[in-house]
Amino acid sequence: MPMRVVVGAGIAGASVAYHASRLGADTVLVDRDTPGQATSAGAGIVCPWSSKVADPTWQRLADAAAEYYPTLVADLGTDTGYRQVGALRLVRSDAEQQEVLDRCAGSPGEVSVLSGESARDLFPPLRGDLAAVHISGGARVDGRRLRAALREAAVRQGAKVLSGTARLIAAGSRITGVDVDGSRIDADTVVVAAGAWSPAVLDPIGVRIAVAPQRGQIVHLGLSGVDTSWWPVVLPPSSHYLLAFDDQRVVVGATRETGAGFDHRVTAAGQAEVLREALSVAPGLADATVLETRIGFRPAGPDILPLLGAVPGWDGLVVANGLGASGLTLGPHVGRLAAAVALHEDPGVDLSPFDPLRH
Repeated sequence: MPMRVVVGAGIAGASVAYHASRLGADTVLVDRDTPGQATSAGAGIVCPWSSKVADPTWQRLADAAAEYYPTLVADLGTDTGYRQVGALRLVRSDAEQQEVLDRCAGSPGEVSVLSGESARDLFPPLRGDLAAVHISGGARVDGRRLRAALREAAVRQGAKVLSGTARLIAAGSRITGVDVDGSRIDADTVVVAAGAWSPAVLDPIGVRIAVAPQRGQIVHLGLSGVDTSWWPVVLPPSSHYLLAFDDQRVVVGATRETGAGFDHRVTAAGQAEVLREALSVAPGLADATVLETRIGFRPAGPDILPLLGAVPGWDGLVVANGLGASGLTLGPHVGRLAAAVALHEDPGVDLSPFDPLRH
């Protein structure tokens, strides 16, 4: 079978390599391991049903992505940090509560209204005066562990992983392979899934995609001696969030800094914003230890929809990008769809709304 090359080994690229190799394709995954990769910093919330996004196309894609997670995790057979711990969407009024209930009507599991005190029983640091809608199907995942599991599974299936900078090789309007630090790899199809760095991969051949880095700063807090393993995801009325993992760790975030470029720094304003927002809804975290602050550059596209599919006017070129702040929700499913396209198979989804060249 002809070679498929995947450029970028974040969650989307690792998923492409996993699914392509699982379908029997000879696959090479190329990555530079650049600081600021979004997957390494992502929170890992999987709960699109309560999203405020109004686009039905995005909602269908996100719902399918969330529903795919249990199957994927079972197939991988290793600890990815994935767990259906439920989610709490905090509300400030009866009107907000009804809006959330309406949005969550199609979510799996149970959806119920909790008082502030009942919500705090599930996530003890919360203040007790904000009611919540509890979505039992909400989940979280450790992006770093999931990416590693996808890569390791791809390797077991015969894929190769290379570290280096990939340059596309073109013959007319056809991509014939990549050059990785001076070594040529011929390929039937190349999938560019390099996140915020994808424009730098595509620009040399004259392909322009509307993706730019959006810096996100996310703080990890430690609660010594506290069992946080089953605490639910918390979604306040703002765009910020809180979620917990098994190692007495609570993750709070995140900034959405458009125009920051690839400036890989923790800033005073960013740290202050994240902690202020977190403590405003969970004052019980005030005494937590600040363990680290992670920086990630989200690949922000021209709108809420990903850039996904074969590139018009080019043979052998597929793009999987523009996931923005939904990378860990959408990434595994988007990678599965991109792998199908790369293998000239029917992805089972109309990809026309995701035209990778739209601006």
